[in-house]
Amino acid sequence: MNTSYDLLMKSAVPDWQAALELVLAEFQASTGTLHRLDPADNLLKLLAQRGVPEQLLPMVCSIPIGKGIAGAAAQRLEPVELCNLQADLGGVAKEDARKTNVQGSLAVPCLKEGKLRGTLGVGLLKPHEFTEAEKARLLELGRLLAEKL
Repeated sequence: MNTSYDLLMKSAVPDWQAALELVLAEFQASTGTLHRLDPADNLLKLLAQRGVPEQLLPMVCSIPIGKGIAGAAAQRLEPVELCNLQADLGGVAKEDARKTNVQGSLAVPCLKEGKLRGTLGVGLLKPHEFTEAEKARLLELGRLLAEKL
């Protein structure tokens, strides 16, 4: 595992924004979100983000399971990808998601021992079909983050 991730995750309370920034750098992504599942209300609560327009923050601060790309990844417990969010919302993303200017988008569940702890998402400003290796890597990073979620 990457030493930078190891150092972040060894702290009692990880710097979630720094963790997200490492993920975004690895994927050369311009936008990203990290949500934690709140068992009290079963909603995904935003821990860190980059690139989400101010007017969309209220919509991504608390996401129901099954809604949007992150909610779909949480519900399915598997990666959810859109090659070009601007051209095709795929029935998963909401119309307002276009305001991010993101095109290639991938969200994965953060799983600990098979249980949902949150979601991790990255977005690129160009169309992109994520490879199986990229999906597996983001899932791996999601599992690492889930250890502290």
